[in-house]
Amino acid sequence: MTSRSRGAAGEGSGHFIAQRFTAIALLALGPWFVIAAALSLRGGEYAAAIDFLSHPVNAVATILLLVLGLYHMQLGMQEVVLDYIAKPTTKVLLLVLNALVPLALGAGAIFAVLAVNFGV
Repeated sequence: MTSRSRGAAGEGSGHFIAQRFTAIALLALGPWFVIAAALSLRGGEYAAAIDFLSHPVNAVATILLLVLGLYHMQLGMQEVVLDYIAKPTTKVLLLVLNALVPLALGAGAIFAVLAVNFGV
């Protein structure tokens, strides 16, 4: 009989891989966004920002940056809560908030980018 150590919940390796994947993707998307936005928004005008997000590639990449950033944040905060919060009720409350807040922020951000992209 062999014993397989899968951690307390058996999700440790998947969590680790997801966090590394999002970190690597953000290493590419973060600088792209800073450079592309800086070049596009040189005048600092509202119309330039609308024009930047009106291009489908920029809109999709911005949404990807937002979603991956929020997911990466959620994964990291989950680790902090699980490792450092001892009181069970506080832990559950923070884990629920950690699931809902990034979801709400992501939905709002995606809606905003798509509204600008489609000219709503």
